[in-house]
Amino acid sequence: MATLRVELVAADRAVWTGEAKMVVAKTVEGEIGLLPGHEPMLAILGAGEVRITLEDGTGIKANAEDGFLSVEHDVVTIVARHAELA
Repeated sequence: MATLRVELVAADRAVWTGEAKMVVAKTVEGEIGLLPGHEPMLAILGAGEVRITLEDGTGIKANAEDGFLSVEHDVVTIVARHAELA
């Protein structure tokens, strides 16, 4: 099964990096869900929760704000001024 490579980075450190089957994040235009095969995009991050669903069905939650989210070739990069695991 295809997966996403996820990189969640705060201004001062890497918060979480790994493989996932789905990412849900809040952008300034609303919540977005990302699955493998998603078209390339760039979005401005809204303050809120980032939910990462792992391959085994478990999840990771983080709070992130002030940054951006990009998707390209099944790599999701979330760069935030402030981010921490919930």
